[in-house]
This record gives sequence, structure tokens and C-alpha cells, in this order.
Amino acid sequence: MSSPPPAPAVFPPAALCSARARLGGLVLAAILDALLADPARHHPVAGFGGVAARVEATSYRDSRLAGTLHTALLIAAVTLPAAVTDRRLARRLTHPSGPGPDRGPDRGPAGGAAIAARVGRPSAVPLLLATAGLGWVVLGGTSLRRAGRRIGTALADGDLAGARTLLPTLCGRDPANLDESALARGAIESIAENTCDAVVAPLWWGAVAGLPGLAAYRAVNTLDAMIGHHSPRYERFGSCAARLDDLANLIPARIGAFAACVCAPLVGGNPVDAYWVLRRDGRSHPSPNAGPVEAAFAGALGLRLGGELRYPYRVEHRPQLGFGRAPTGTDIAAAARLSAATGAVSLAVTVLAAAAASTLRALVTSRTLRRSRQPRRPRHTRHTRQVPQAQHGRG
Repeated sequence: MSSPPPAPAVFPPAALCSARARLGGLVLAAILDALLADPARHHPVAGFGGVAARVEATSYRDSRLAGTLHTALLIAAVTLPAAVTDRRLARRLTHPSGPGPDRGPDRGPAGGAAIAARVGRPSAVPLLLATAGLGWVVLGGTSLRRAGRRIGTALADGDLAGARTLLPTLCGRDPANLDESALARGAIESIAENTCDAVVAPLWWGAVAGLPGLAAYRAVNTLDAMIGHHSPRYERFGSCAARLDDLANLIPARIGAFAACVCAPLVGGNPVDAYWVLRRDGRSHPSPNAGPVEAAFAGALGLRLGGELRYPYRVEHRPQLGFGRAPTGTDIAAAARLSAATGAVSLAVTVLAAAAASTLRALVTSRTLRRSRQPRRPRHTRHTRQVPQAQHGRG
């Protein structure tokens, strides 16, 4: 008695497998960042910044066109290789290695099923590991919080000189004449803004666009930090990088702001107060993305942020955010805890939303394919009876 032919292997759609691999890689990247922080030496982002500085020495012109070409060249230099790698790893899920059903001795439906069973499930591990590795390089939440805590420790110890030395590791303000409250305010505002830049936005773009999304966002954000200033040198040259960074953070900043409101009880705040400050003061900030996040942090922490900001090239007077007291050095640790909680909630929201979207897309795709493979019913044509015409001949 012959054994029945093996059942055909049923795998999830390739798009669903690649989406799961990317989301799993983002979760693993967040774990690696929490455990290892940024690489102490030879950080790839620092290497990209060094290359960008050398290119700028040649490409700089005091014009928007030169800045646009400079920005586009550097973004493409890291995005295109990431896109090629992402595509190749994703294609492995569609075309696994091994003989195909139309080649070799195992031809036909039964032979194809046997080959599928022998080859096995297409592996998503390479794509997962690539996403985790690049995500770990792009994320920077742990290093951000550590830098903030060091400033808080120096202020708690009364070491104003040490805190002034450490502040440039977080932001570009001139710390020379800042007192304890101004130093604490600068650290907290930088932690709030960079929670979006270093955590929420990379996770969002990694979930939306995979490896090229991670690479492109980090390139845009790094160029904005280098040349996206309102200074005489970069007012025109850096305008493209600044606008691209505003666009890239438009959605992630709102996710981070709402997540900060949700996490307010973890630092002794009230979600309603945080949301009220977000709605009232978020739009008054000159930055369309830093404003909502900083306002949400101010409301959650019960602090008053904003005011005068001194940079080496200019002085800005920003609107007040929040209705609480002025910050002190002890508030920086609470801001770091809020940043960590905001990143965790944003990761959960991004992963769940992306997983739901990919599952829905896979269901729609599979249903469409199933309908296209169903045999079409033959159309019933009406046969009309043809009456032979009388032949007229000569009589």
C-alpha cells in the first residue's frame, strides 16, 4: 500500500514574515541599547559625522541648493546600501534556497510539496539580526539618560563647574553663565527632545521602512544636529536638513508626547495635567516637534520649562511651558525615568500598530490571491439558431 503524498507546506506570506522579523529586530535592538548603550569607540554614527564634515569642507556654499545637494548625497550614501540589504534579506523569505519545483526530478505538485517540506520554512533570522544590529546603532536612549543623570549628580553635589562642562554633551547651549536651575532646565529639555530623536523616531521609521528607514532617519537627524542651525554659516546651507528632520519627526514627536502623558504617574504627575499643558503650550514652541514633547514632559513633571536660551551664536527667548516650579538638579533623574518609560510605551505602541497593519495587509493579500487562483466559471453563451438562406439560382 503506497503512502499518501506529503501535504504541501503552508507558510505565512513573505510580507508577514519580513514584518515580523523587522519588529522582532526592533525589540531586540531596544534590549541591546538598554544593556549595552552606545558603542564606546568607533561608533558608526560618529564615523558618519566625520565623513559629513569632510564632505562639507568641499561642498559648502552659502546657498540652499548646495545644502540640498550635500544633504541628499550623504543620505543616499547610507540609505541605498541599507535598502539593497533589506531587499535581499526579504527576498530570501520569498525565494528560499534550494531546488525549485520546476527543476530536477521532483516536478509537479507532489514534487513541489516534497521540496517545500525538505527545504523547510524560510528563515527570517538574517533580517531580524540585521534590523537588531542597525537598530542598536541608531538608538541612543540609554546613553541620553546616562548623560542627563551625570549632570544631575554634579548639581546635587554642588559642582556647578562640572555640570557646565557636561551640559554640551546634551545640547549646544553656552553653559558659561548658567545657574543650577538653568542647567537643570537645559538638561531636562534636551532629554525630552532627544527622547523623540534617539528612541521614538528610530523605532517608528524602523517599523515603517525597515533597514533603509533606520539608516535614513539617523542620517537626517545627524545632519540636522550638525548643520541645521540658525547661525550665519548654516542659515541657508542647513535649511534642507532642518526641514527634513522636522518632517521625519512629525508623527514620532506626537507619539512620544502622548506616551509621556500616559507615563506621568510614574514620576508623580497627572496624565490630565500633562495633556492639558501639551495642548496649551505645545504649539507655542518654535519647533513643531520639540514643543509637544517638552510641553508633555513639563506637565508630567510639574515643572516650568522654556525661557531664555543662550547659544554661542545667538540668544533665544522661548515661551514658557508648564505651570509648575522652576527645575532643580534633582528633577533630572525623574526626567530620565520619564524618558525610559516613554520609550517603552512608544515601542509597544509602534510594534503593536505595525503588527496589526502587516497582519491585515497579509490577510487582504492572501484573500486576493485565493480569489485569483479559483477557476473561473465558463460563461453561458446563448446559441442562436441559424436559418439557412434559400439559394436562388437561374431557372
